[in-house]
Amino acid sequence: MEITGKIIVALPEQSGVSKAGNSWKKKEYVLETQETYPKKVHFDLFGDKADKYPLTVGQTVRLSFDIESREYNGRWFTSIRGWQAEPVEDAGMAAPAPSYPAATGGAPIPPPPAVQPSDPTEDLPF
Repeated sequence: MEITGKIIVALPEQSGVSKAGNSWKKKEYVLETQETYPKKVHFDLFGDKADKYPLTVGQTVRLSFDIESREYNGRWFTSIRGWQAEPVEDAGMAAPAPSYPAATGGAPIPPPPAVQPSDPTEDLPF
C-alpha cells in the first residue's frame, strides 16, 4: 500500500536486543496527508530501513507500507511498517489551478459567475 503526506512528528529512535540476542532498532514518525480532510498516520521504519530512509519533519514523502496486527494478552495491536519512503516535490501535492480555454479572439474565457440565491428569506438549504 502507499500513502503520500508530510512528516509532522519524528519520535526518538528505539533500540534493543531480542531474546535471540539480535540487536534491533526502530524509528517512528507521524505523517499527515494533504487532502481536504487530512489524516494523521503513525508508522515505523524497522531495522536497516531506519537508516536507509532518514526522514525529517516537514519533508513530503510517498510511503510504501504493510499493515500488521498481532494479539498480546487477549488484546489486538495494529502497526504500519514502512518498507520504502521516497521524497516527493511539494508542488506535486498541491491541487492544480483550474485553467480555462482561450476564446477564438485570444482572450481567456472568464470563469462562470457564482450562483446567487433568488430569495434571501428562503431557509431551505437547496
